[in-house]
Amino acid sequence: MAYLLLKVLHVIGATVILGTGTGIAFFMLMAHLSGDAGFIGRTARVVVIADMIFTATAVVLQPTTGWLLMQQVGFTFADSWLAASLLLYFVAGAFWLPVVWMQARMRDLALNSAASGAPLPPQYHRLFRLWFLFGFPGFGAVIAIFVLMIAKPVLW
Repeated sequence: MAYLLLKVLHVIGATVILGTGTGIAFFMLMAHLSGDAGFIGRTARVVVIADMIFTATAVVLQPTTGWLLMQQVGFTFADSWLAASLLLYFVAGAFWLPVVWMQARMRDLALNSAASGAPLPPQYHRLFRLWFLFGFPGFGAVIAIFVLMIAKPVLW
């Protein structure tokens, strides 16, 4: 029973990370494409909150449930798929943490522009380009982790 509960929690955590990340990316992109600083700022405000509530919680849940599952099943870090998954988890995190900061900064820049009636500043556009680019390795790492967790291939 404990194994099943841990596995369900682990799958839910993974789903929250993937789903929240996908939703955030979609809403931020749509807001950006609108060009409306107020809309961008309000969207980014909600996105930052969602990242803090959902993604951050799941990011803590994953290694906790993963470690407990390892203990239950007997996997070790010598299992190549598991070692690769952990490495990719750190890669995803290395791209996610700056993205959260970028979203908060883009929020502030957009809200300031909306309040003053000024166009979005060049710094906002630079941050958006970086935010967009960081999404590819971050999201790619999460997808690769899903594949590794499902297939459990021997990599080396």
